[in-house]
Amino acid sequence: MKFTLSNTDPTGARAGYIDTDHGRIETPIFMPVGTVGSVKAVWPRELESDINADIILGNTYHLYLRPGMEVMEAAGGLHPFMKWNRPILTDSGGYQVFSLAARRKLTEEGARFQSHIDGSYHQFTPESVVDIQRSIGSDIMMVLDECPPGDATEQYAAESNELTVRWAKRCMSRFNETQSKYGYEQSLFGIVQGVVYPEIRRQSARQLVELDFPGYAIGGLSVGEPAEQMYAMVEVVNEILPVEKPRYLMGVGTPANLVENVARGIDMFDCVMPTRNGRNGMMFTTEGIINIRNKKWQMDFSEIDPGLPGYVSQGFTKAYVRHLFIAGEILGLQIATIQNLTFYLWLMREARKAILRNEFAAWKADILPRIERRL
Repeated sequence: MKFTLSNTDPTGARAGYIDTDHGRIETPIFMPVGTVGSVKAVWPRELESDINADIILGNTYHLYLRPGMEVMEAAGGLHPFMKWNRPILTDSGGYQVFSLAARRKLTEEGARFQSHIDGSYHQFTPESVVDIQRSIGSDIMMVLDECPPGDATEQYAAESNELTVRWAKRCMSRFNETQSKYGYEQSLFGIVQGVVYPEIRRQSARQLVELDFPGYAIGGLSVGEPAEQMYAMVEVVNEILPVEKPRYLMGVGTPANLVENVARGIDMFDCVMPTRNGRNGMMFTTEGIINIRNKKWQMDFSEIDPGLPGYVSQGFTKAYVRHLFIAGEILGLQIATIQNLTFYLWLMREARKAILRNEFAAWKADILPRIERRL
């Protein structure tokens, strides 16, 4: 993997690209979430041709449980298994330490999960998550970390971060001891933790930079803390992370969150919001946010989003998509999901253009009021 920084806007927003053996990723980038090897309600060919996603995300914990690594290795990895030829990033299971807190136990050795599927127990260690991601064949792998809750005490956050750093060292050792199973290069990113405590965040970043990962993620944000605290922690961490390496903010967020964090020097994002909210009738557009189930759209025969180029805006009306949702038709979920993903990718590409022109501040001032308003 090679990261090239093309330009840094006066605001600090960055545009660049990441070259992998499965293709180039232009940054800033949003990565659609394909937890179990599928971006819900979207064909891989639509991700490639219509949405034009440079990279998608899979989840180590969920893929480990289903379909399992025997199937994954027999398929030749996740790329051929799901017919996706572009880059893939996998989480390590660290977020499940947070989201499945009632079903796991943490020790120095790792995280012991009780499966949400059948109740069976599984031990995730720093070494095993590297092995699992070798079997999955993701282009970018993540270290095992603990993602503490947003209201964790400072003492807990400090102890948790020390555990995360120790796990990161073990992940790095395992990564260096093993090889890709499928003949192409994989890269391993470290994950900065520390909740909302600036000094712990600084310490985490410094410790991980010493390990010299090819890229760094910022985890443990957007888990209940106010947005302003999230932005403050990103600023603290980005003062320390190397300029020449990519920065990935995990699990974030709303369109406005993305724009604000691009302004603070973030290169990569992922979030379930565009897909999950789309399936529930929330549509993000270039003019604002639509709840397509509302009766106000029943007789609105204007296109969903005429300002958005591409597949979705070519003919489908708000009245028609509302009808699909009210009637319980699966096509409605597909249209809303594709609209949202197309919008998220469009937003990042527009940000990139503005950064390359050194006009990000003016672009941000214009776009934020439009995309935040409720229609």
